[in-house]
Amino acid sequence: MRILVTGATGQVGRRYVPRLLQRSDVVRVLVRDEARGHALGAHEVAVGDVRDTESVRKALAGVDAVVNLAVAYRNVPEEENRAVNGEAAVALGRSALEAGVSRFVQVSSNLAYGRGRGRPLTEDDEPLPGGPLWGPYSESKAAAEAALLALHRDHGLDVRIGALAFVYGEGDPHLAASIHWASQWAGHQRLPMVHHADVAQGLTRLLYAPGVAGRKYNIADDSPVTAVELHQLNGVEVPPELAERTDPDPFYTIVSTLRIRDELGFRPLYPSVWTARDAGVL
Repeated sequence: MRILVTGATGQVGRRYVPRLLQRSDVVRVLVRDEARGHALGAHEVAVGDVRDTESVRKALAGVDAVVNLAVAYRNVPEEENRAVNGEAAVALGRSALEAGVSRFVQVSSNLAYGRGRGRPLTEDDEPLPGGPLWGPYSESKAAAEAALLALHRDHGLDVRIGALAFVYGEGDPHLAASIHWASQWAGHQRLPMVHHADVAQGLTRLLYAPGVAGRKYNIADDSPVTAVELHQLNGVEVPPELAERTDPDPFYTIVSTLRIRDELGFRPLYPSVWTARDAGVL
């Protein structure tokens, strides 16, 4: 199988691609910087931007499957969020359909669910816009999910969606960035986590599983961490005001992983961030 990975040089991509390369398939990456693509060790490097239709079509030539990791997240204009996370993802899906690609893995986020439901979020929950972390990123991810699933229903594109929790590990600065939010939370407010090794495991299971077209899977570990724990993990003093706040939505962003466990056999290598810390892979 020839697999095209977009966003291969991002925080997730540059940790995922080397793991994917351990399999026997051919991995092609679509990158803007050719040298960075070769540095990943990819079998094939296509140069271009995921927002450019012509370079996407060239990159898709002869491809059997796509893993779309391309993302715009923090500190980018709202227009870029929508262009990369929403419009480009859907256009990539349409181009993949035209190219006869057999499988399309869309990487999404648990933030695309929006507001909580008073219980762990499941893959069948429709987005409810709102909540402290809702914004152009989550809105564009939700829109891409809906449009790609419509391509599956209406035109037969084999779409599989992996919704990631808060990704961390292996030197990713994302964990340090969590203090930006955690310092504003109640001390017991929780954040669902997933280590890069388990992101790779989950996406690879999703990519190779037969008969899961049109399915969405939450990818997270077993133990969401509290705002207090995030401060401790980062070696930051816990602000006393965290103890004075209340959590208005205890299940906000918390997801159920029953589907990926039961259907794809997923078991996190690092069930908690503390397990990862003890293993020296933060």
